[in-house]
Amino acid sequence: MRLDQPVLQVALDFENLSRALLAAREAVEGGADWVEAGTPLIKSEGLDAVRELKKAFPAHRIVADLKVMDTGAFEVEIAAKAGADLVTILGAADDDTIADGVRGGELYGAEVVVDLLGVADPIARARRVAELGAAAVCWHIGIDMQMQGRTPFDVLADLVKASPIPVAVAGGLNSETAAAAVRAGARILIVGGAITKSPKVTEATRAIRQAIDTGREVTTEHFRRYAGAEIREAFLKVSSPNVTDALQRRGAMHGIVARLKSPTVRIAGPAVTVVTRDGDWAKPVEAIDRAGPGDVIVVDAGGGPTAIWGELASWSAHGRGIAGVVIDGAARDVDAILELGFPLFSRNVSSDAGEPKGHGEIGVEVVVGGQRVRPGDWVVGDLSGVVVVPRERAAEIANRALDVLEHENRVREEIQRGSTLGTVQKLERWERVG
Repeated sequence: MRLDQPVLQVALDFENLSRALLAAREAVEGGADWVEAGTPLIKSEGLDAVRELKKAFPAHRIVADLKVMDTGAFEVEIAAKAGADLVTILGAADDDTIADGVRGGELYGAEVVVDLLGVADPIARARRVAELGAAAVCWHIGIDMQMQGRTPFDVLADLVKASPIPVAVAGGLNSETAAAAVRAGARILIVGGAITKSPKVTEATRAIRQAIDTGREVTTEHFRRYAGAEIREAFLKVSSPNVTDALQRRGAMHGIVARLKSPTVRIAGPAVTVVTRDGDWAKPVEAIDRAGPGDVIVVDAGGGPTAIWGELASWSAHGRGIAGVVIDGAARDVDAILELGFPLFSRNVSSDAGEPKGHGEIGVEVVVGGQRVRPGDWVVGDLSGVVVVPRERAAEIANRALDVLEHENRVREEIQRGSTLGTVQKLERWERVG
């Protein structure tokens, strides 16, 4: 395979062909060179997806991302007969599978791209598959790995220097990182979500095309991955429903109500946990001195009706930069707390306050709103409620929640163009039978 200029390949990782075709048309208008029937699309729609893409874009190379692991010649053959110009085989496959796939492709006019996803030594494998006749290799950081904040750039430049065949790269590329991939020597830039999840696919594609052609970043606030100190920033971009979706419908506290000054207020921070008895406000107040800026105080007061938090506690917490308080119990002075703008979430509101008796503990595991909360677990809250994220999964879930939001943005755009949610998602097709 000879590539005089870097190629932009749009990856259509949809489950519905109609949506994939719509995004593909807009991406091609924006400058995409190759069109990929992504693995989810082929699994959902079969090779009809490849046929329809070839029919719609006869002048463009169509990639069938089959990720073949066995029966190389047979699977490459059926993809080629459906209209695929390139077919992917996994680098983890046996040498004979790759060689057989190459031979099958030669008979039917398709080339093989070897996907190095999960390969322990990508440089050695690239050299070997080149000997077997592969047209290109793809250095691929999968979506699940991207959610941990991983990128392809730690290996890419070395792989390009060592590989005898062109190197494709996939792994969360956007209009900023695509330019870095070109500078590292990648010849095929595979972009999925930064194009297909954009409300304006054509404009997003043009921005990436510009970055590829000029080798200079085009600044974007979207389709980025976050880790470390950036986790809070990521969580503050999404809603609590986005987070529960990312957690596969888990983590939501039940019965805890937002008492917020504005519907746009969001909180996100590590939990400082407190357990106390109904009406005993000593430990919740002491926790203010233990918490730091950006922390969220989470109090298990047994769901009781007597207030363990009020205006003065809120002023104290506000002064220390604490992000908010979540109480499975009661608070009072809600009018003053709303005026202050300190984020409060509680099960109950009551004028009654108890006494500071000092029962309970700080920094222990608690159960609030039916959810287990450990010290340091992330707490995300807004007008829809509060969600708990296990601390060891914070970066992953922040990125997955952003992915949920980005998918929703594209669906919203399609609805606003005149479609409906049921039509976009093809609900009848996906309903369970029996």
